[in-house]
Amino acid sequence: MNLPTHTAGKKVAATDIPRSTASKTVDHAQYLTFMLGGELFAIGILGIKEIIEYDGLTEVPMMPECIRGVINLRGSVVPVLDLSARFGKKITGITRRTCIIIVEVESEGERQDMGVIVDAVNAVLEIPSSEIEPAPAFGAKIRTDFIDGMGKVDGKFVILLDVNQVLSTEEIGALAQVGVSAPSIDEATAA
Repeated sequence: MNLPTHTAGKKVAATDIPRSTASKTVDHAQYLTFMLGGELFAIGILGIKEIIEYDGLTEVPMMPECIRGVINLRGSVVPVLDLSARFGKKITGITRRTCIIIVEVESEGERQDMGVIVDAVNAVLEIPSSEIEPAPAFGAKIRTDFIDGMGKVDGKFVILLDVNQVLSTEEIGALAQVGVSAPSIDEATAA
């Protein structure tokens, strides 16, 4: 199912996202599914604020490769992370379907908005807890601490991400510090 991410207003509120037709019970959780590098991932809907069309970012010097820049979201500066680069893969190529998902994460007891770049947003699905398996101990193409579980949908697996781990501001800040304090090749050879 495709979402109308390219609207005149350039944003889609989480309440406008099409819902699956599964019956609602207490043991179901809703997840926003999206494509990234040909794979299907999902994030719990409760932490998602909105989805916006990819539109020029302001680059910030000396940031880790996974931080693509910042955007102005109604007067607030919101950092935007390239999820593919965060997973150690190549930087996401920008297409007509590329979106930024605005997610609220918790850091040191405070809430912060962050954007994540994805290839395309699919739909919101309700996945019963009985259809969610624990994260695999090995064999995943991303760090296992990034995986909250594996949801079974129509006989296939959807990787359920742990947003607070993936978007850990402490870890990303540490990556930025390493990038800032590491000497360049020219500096290292001049010494």
